[in-house]
Amino acid sequence: MNVDLHCHSTASDGALAPAVLVARAHEHGVKVLALTDHDTLEGLAEARAAALALGMQLIDGIELSCTWGGATIHVLGYGFDVDAPQLREAIEQLHTGRWLRAEEISRKLAMKGMPGALEGARAVQQALGDSGNAPARPHFADFLVNQGFVKDRAEAFRKWLGAGKLGDVKQHWPTLEETVATLRAAGAWISLAHPSHYDFTRSKRRKLVADFIQAGGHAIEVVNGLQPADQVGSLAILAREFGLLVSAGSDFHAPGAWSEIGVYRPLPEDLPPLWCRFKHDQPTAV
Repeated sequence: MNVDLHCHSTASDGALAPAVLVARAHEHGVKVLALTDHDTLEGLAEARAAALALGMQLIDGIELSCTWGGATIHVLGYGFDVDAPQLREAIEQLHTGRWLRAEEISRKLAMKGMPGALEGARAVQQALGDSGNAPARPHFADFLVNQGFVKDRAEAFRKWLGAGKLGDVKQHWPTLEETVATLRAAGAWISLAHPSHYDFTRSKRRKLVADFIQAGGHAIEVVNGLQPADQVGSLAILAREFGLLVSAGSDFHAPGAWSEIGVYRPLPEDLPPLWCRFKHDQPTAV
Protein backbone atom coordinates (compact mmCIF):
# COMPACT_ATOMS: atom_id res chain seq x y z
CA MET A 1 0.00 0.00 0.00
CA ASN A 2 1.28 3.52 -0.73
CA VAL A 3 -0.50 5.03 2.30
CA ASP A 4 0.14 4.02 5.91
CA LEU A 5 -1.62 5.96 8.66
CA HIS A 6 -0.58 3.92 11.70
CA CYS A 7 2.98 3.15 12.81
CA HIS A 8 5.25 3.57 15.81
CA SER A 9 8.87 4.59 16.35
CA THR A 10 11.28 4.59 19.28
CA ALA A 11 9.54 7.76 20.47
CA SER A 12 6.98 5.38 21.98
CA ASP A 13 7.07 1.58 21.77
CA GLY A 14 8.48 0.97 18.29
CA ALA A 15 11.88 -0.54 17.52
CA LEU A 16 13.06 1.88 14.80
CA ALA A 17 14.10 5.51 15.13
CA PRO A 18 11.75 7.90 13.29
CA ALA A 19 14.16 8.54 10.39
CA VAL A 20 14.87 4.82 10.00
CA LEU A 21 11.14 4.08 10.06
CA VAL A 22 10.51 6.65 7.32
CA ALA A 23 13.33 5.17 5.21
CA ARG A 24 11.85 1.69 5.61
CA ALA A 25 8.42 2.98 4.60
CA HIS A 26 9.96 4.57 1.50
CA GLU A 27 11.65 1.28 0.60
CA HIS A 28 8.25 -0.42 0.80
CA GLY A 29 6.64 2.08 -1.56
CA VAL A 30 4.78 4.21 0.98
CA LYS A 31 4.11 7.71 -0.36
CA VAL A 32 1.93 9.09 2.44
CA LEU A 33 2.94 8.19 6.01
CA ALA A 34 1.56 9.18 9.39
CA LEU A 35 3.77 8.60 12.42
CA THR A 36 1.33 7.87 15.26
CA ASP A 37 3.39 7.28 18.39
CA HIS A 38 1.58 6.73 21.69
CA ASP A 39 0.83 9.95 23.57
CA THR A 40 3.84 11.86 22.19
CA LEU A 41 4.92 14.14 19.36
CA GLU A 42 8.60 13.56 20.09
CA GLY A 43 9.44 11.75 16.84
CA LEU A 44 7.64 14.04 14.39
CA ALA A 45 10.41 16.56 13.66
CA GLU A 46 12.94 13.83 12.80
CA ALA A 47 10.38 11.94 10.73
CA ARG A 48 9.36 15.10 8.86
CA ALA A 49 12.94 15.91 7.91
CA ALA A 50 13.52 12.35 6.68
CA ALA A 51 10.30 12.34 4.67
CA LEU A 52 11.16 15.67 3.05
CA ALA A 53 14.54 14.34 1.95
CA LEU A 54 12.87 11.30 0.37
CA GLY A 55 10.02 13.19 -1.30
CA MET A 56 7.35 11.57 0.89
CA GLN A 57 4.30 13.20 2.44
CA LEU A 58 4.54 12.98 6.24
CA ILE A 59 1.28 13.54 8.11
CA ASP A 60 1.68 14.66 11.72
CA GLY A 61 -0.02 11.98 13.78
CA ILE A 62 -0.52 10.70 17.30
CA GLU A 63 -2.28 7.80 19.04
CA LEU A 64 -3.84 9.05 22.26
CA SER A 65 -4.95 6.81 25.13
CA CYS A 66 -8.33 7.38 26.75
CA THR A 67 -11.11 5.55 28.58
CA TRP A 68 -14.62 4.50 27.56
CA GLY A 69 -16.90 1.96 29.16
CA GLY A 70 -14.26 0.98 31.70
CA ALA A 71 -11.73 0.08 28.99
CA THR A 72 -8.66 1.78 27.53
CA ILE A 73 -9.36 3.03 24.01
CA HIS A 74 -6.95 4.49 21.45
CA VAL A 75 -7.78 7.44 19.20
CA LEU A 76 -5.72 8.53 16.21
CA GLY A 77 -5.27 12.21 15.34
CA TYR A 78 -3.90 13.57 12.05
CA GLY A 79 -2.84 16.85 10.50
CA PHE A 80 -3.26 18.92 13.66
CA ASP A 81 -1.56 22.04 14.96
CA VAL A 82 1.37 20.55 16.87
CA ASP A 83 1.62 23.69 19.01
CA ALA A 84 -2.04 23.77 20.06
CA PRO A 85 -2.02 24.55 23.81
CA GLN A 86 -4.76 22.07 24.73
CA LEU A 87 -2.96 19.25 22.92
CA ARG A 88 0.40 20.12 24.45
CA GLU A 89 -1.10 20.19 27.95
CA ALA A 90 -2.83 16.83 27.45
CA ILE A 91 0.40 15.24 26.21
CA GLU A 92 2.35 16.60 29.19
CA GLN A 93 -0.16 15.06 31.59
CA LEU A 94 0.05 11.73 29.75
CA HIS A 95 3.85 11.92 29.80
CA THR A 96 3.89 12.37 33.57
CA GLY A 97 1.36 9.60 34.05
CA ARG A 98 3.33 7.16 31.94
CA TRP A 99 6.46 7.70 34.05
CA LEU A 100 4.47 7.07 37.24
CA ARG A 101 3.05 3.95 35.62
CA ALA A 102 6.54 2.69 34.70
CA GLU A 103 7.73 3.23 38.27
CA GLU A 104 4.77 1.25 39.61
CA ILE A 105 5.37 -1.63 37.17
CA SER A 106 9.00 -1.74 38.36
CA ARG A 107 7.94 -1.70 42.01
CA LYS A 108 5.53 -4.59 41.52
CA LEU A 109 8.06 -6.68 39.63
CA ALA A 110 10.64 -6.07 42.37
CA MET A 111 8.16 -7.42 44.92
CA LYS A 112 8.16 -10.67 42.95
CA GLY A 113 11.95 -10.98 42.97
CA MET A 114 12.70 -9.10 39.74
CA PRO A 115 14.52 -5.93 40.85
CA GLY A 116 15.88 -3.13 38.66
CA ALA A 117 13.12 -3.36 36.08
CA LEU A 118 12.75 0.38 35.47
CA GLU A 119 16.47 0.89 34.89
CA GLY A 120 16.63 -2.27 32.79
CA ALA A 121 13.61 -1.35 30.67
CA ARG A 122 15.02 2.15 30.23
CA ALA A 123 18.32 0.66 29.03
CA VAL A 124 16.44 -1.46 26.49
CA GLN A 125 14.58 1.63 25.33
CA GLN A 126 17.72 3.79 25.09
CA ALA A 127 19.53 1.11 23.09
CA LEU A 128 16.85 1.47 20.42
CA GLY A 129 17.03 5.26 20.29
CA ASP A 130 17.04 8.29 22.53
CA SER A 131 13.65 9.10 24.05
CA GLY A 132 12.45 11.22 26.93
CA ASN A 133 9.33 9.14 27.29
CA ALA A 134 8.78 6.41 29.86
CA PRO A 135 9.60 2.84 28.88
CA ALA A 136 6.52 0.86 27.89
CA ARG A 137 5.53 -2.72 28.64
CA PRO A 138 7.41 -4.13 25.60
CA HIS A 139 10.61 -2.64 27.04
CA PHE A 140 9.88 -4.24 30.41
CA ALA A 141 9.22 -7.53 28.60
CA ASP A 142 12.62 -7.40 26.92
CA PHE A 143 14.26 -6.68 30.28
CA LEU A 144 12.61 -9.78 31.75
CA VAL A 145 13.88 -11.84 28.80
CA ASN A 146 17.40 -10.41 29.07
CA GLN A 147 17.53 -11.25 32.78
CA GLY A 148 16.30 -14.80 32.22
CA PHE A 149 13.07 -14.38 34.16
CA VAL A 150 11.09 -15.48 31.07
CA LYS A 151 12.06 -17.12 27.80
CA ASP A 152 10.44 -14.63 25.43
CA ARG A 153 8.15 -11.60 25.18
CA ALA A 154 5.07 -13.78 24.88
CA GLU A 155 5.78 -15.40 28.24
CA ALA A 156 6.52 -12.01 29.79
CA PHE A 157 3.08 -10.74 28.85
CA ARG A 158 1.35 -14.03 29.67
CA LYS A 159 2.83 -14.22 33.18
CA TRP A 160 3.55 -10.65 34.24
CA LEU A 161 2.59 -7.81 31.88
CA GLY A 162 -0.57 -8.78 29.99
CA ALA A 163 -4.13 -7.71 30.72
CA GLY A 164 -5.05 -8.41 34.31
CA LYS A 165 -1.52 -9.42 35.32
CA LEU A 166 0.70 -7.86 37.98
CA GLY A 167 2.41 -5.51 35.54
CA ASP A 168 -0.82 -4.35 33.93
CA VAL A 169 -0.84 -1.10 35.91
CA LYS A 170 -3.86 1.02 35.19
CA GLN A 171 -3.32 4.67 34.48
CA HIS A 172 -5.79 7.52 34.79
CA TRP A 173 -6.43 8.28 31.14
CA PRO A 174 -8.78 11.09 30.06
CA THR A 175 -12.20 10.13 28.73
CA LEU A 176 -12.96 9.49 25.08
CA GLU A 177 -14.95 12.72 24.95
CA GLU A 178 -12.11 14.75 26.47
CA THR A 179 -9.56 13.25 24.09
CA VAL A 180 -11.65 13.89 20.98
CA ALA A 181 -12.26 17.46 22.19
CA THR A 182 -8.51 17.96 22.63
CA LEU A 183 -7.83 16.80 19.08
CA ARG A 184 -10.65 18.88 17.61
CA ALA A 185 -9.29 21.95 19.37
CA ALA A 186 -6.00 21.31 17.54
CA GLY A 187 -7.80 21.04 14.19
CA ALA A 188 -7.16 17.30 13.79
CA TRP A 189 -8.81 14.69 11.67
CA ILE A 190 -9.75 11.96 14.16
CA SER A 191 -10.06 8.19 13.71
CA LEU A 192 -10.98 5.47 16.20
CA ALA A 193 -8.05 3.04 16.30
CA HIS A 194 -8.54 -0.72 15.72
CA PRO A 195 -12.12 -1.04 17.06
CA SER A 196 -11.96 -4.84 16.82
CA HIS A 197 -9.02 -5.07 19.24
CA TYR A 198 -11.22 -4.25 22.22
CA ASP A 199 -12.87 -7.18 23.95
CA PHE A 200 -16.41 -5.93 23.32
CA THR A 201 -19.64 -7.51 22.19
CA ARG A 202 -20.93 -6.39 18.82
CA SER A 203 -23.54 -4.15 20.44
CA LYS A 204 -20.98 -2.54 22.77
CA ARG A 205 -18.62 -1.90 19.85
CA ARG A 206 -21.47 -0.26 17.95
CA LYS A 207 -22.18 1.93 21.01
CA LEU A 208 -18.50 2.91 21.14
CA VAL A 209 -18.61 4.03 17.51
CA ALA A 210 -21.84 5.97 18.12
CA ASP A 211 -20.35 7.74 21.15
CA PHE A 212 -17.14 8.47 19.21
CA ILE A 213 -19.18 10.16 16.48
CA GLN A 214 -21.22 12.06 19.07
CA ALA A 215 -17.96 13.32 20.59
CA GLY A 216 -16.83 14.63 17.20
CA GLY A 217 -14.83 11.82 15.58
CA HIS A 218 -14.52 11.61 11.81
CA ALA A 219 -13.43 8.07 10.91
CA ILE A 220 -12.78 4.53 12.09
CA GLU A 221 -9.73 2.41 11.36
CA VAL A 222 -11.31 -0.34 9.29
CA VAL A 223 -8.01 -2.02 8.46
CA ASN A 224 -5.25 -2.53 11.03
CA GLY A 225 -2.34 -4.61 9.75
CA LEU A 226 -3.18 -8.20 8.98
CA GLN A 227 -6.22 -8.45 11.25
CA PRO A 228 -8.70 -11.18 10.21
CA ALA A 229 -10.68 -10.44 7.07
CA ASP A 230 -14.00 -10.95 8.87
CA GLN A 231 -13.09 -8.09 11.23
CA VAL A 232 -12.45 -5.82 8.25
CA GLY A 233 -15.87 -6.80 6.92
CA SER A 234 -17.62 -6.08 10.23
CA LEU A 235 -15.95 -2.69 10.60
CA ALA A 236 -16.75 -1.83 6.99
CA ILE A 237 -20.43 -2.46 7.77
CA LEU A 238 -20.21 -0.06 10.72
CA ALA A 239 -18.51 2.58 8.57
CA ARG A 240 -21.30 2.33 5.97
CA GLU A 241 -24.03 2.39 8.60
CA PHE A 242 -22.71 5.53 10.27
CA GLY A 243 -21.49 7.22 7.07
CA LEU A 244 -17.92 7.47 8.34
CA LEU A 245 -14.63 8.13 6.68
CA VAL A 246 -12.16 5.27 7.11
CA SER A 247 -8.46 4.94 7.88
CA ALA A 248 -6.01 2.08 7.45
CA GLY A 249 -2.47 1.27 8.48
CA SER A 250 0.02 -1.41 9.34
CA ASP A 251 0.32 -0.59 13.07
CA PHE A 252 4.00 -1.35 12.51
CA HIS A 253 6.18 -1.56 15.62
CA ALA A 254 9.18 -3.68 14.62
CA PRO A 255 10.52 -5.80 11.76
CA GLY A 256 9.21 -9.33 11.92
CA ALA A 257 6.44 -8.47 14.36
CA TRP A 258 2.71 -7.75 13.92
CA SER A 259 2.98 -6.35 10.41
CA GLU A 260 5.38 -4.78 7.94
CA ILE A 261 5.28 -1.06 7.27
CA GLY A 262 2.90 -0.36 4.39
CA VAL A 263 1.40 -3.85 4.58
CA TYR A 264 -2.22 -4.39 5.57
CA ARG A 265 -5.38 -5.97 4.22
CA PRO A 266 -7.08 -4.17 1.32
CA LEU A 267 -9.61 -1.49 2.17
CA PRO A 268 -13.09 -2.12 0.67
CA GLU A 269 -13.28 0.04 -2.43
CA ASP A 270 -16.64 1.66 -1.65
CA LEU A 271 -15.46 3.28 1.59
CA PRO A 272 -14.27 6.93 1.63
CA PRO A 273 -10.58 7.14 2.70
CA LEU A 274 -9.73 9.69 5.36
CA TRP A 275 -6.40 10.51 3.72
CA CYS A 276 -8.13 12.04 0.70
CA ARG A 277 -9.18 14.85 3.04
CA PHE A 278 -5.57 15.67 3.87
CA LYS A 279 -5.32 17.47 0.53
CA HIS A 280 -7.98 19.94 1.66
CA ASP A 281 -8.39 22.33 4.55
CA GLN A 282 -8.22 20.88 8.03
CA PRO A 283 -11.43 20.81 10.11
CA THR A 284 -12.21 24.02 11.91
CA ALA A 285 -10.96 23.94 15.48
CA VAL A 286 -13.78 24.05 18.03
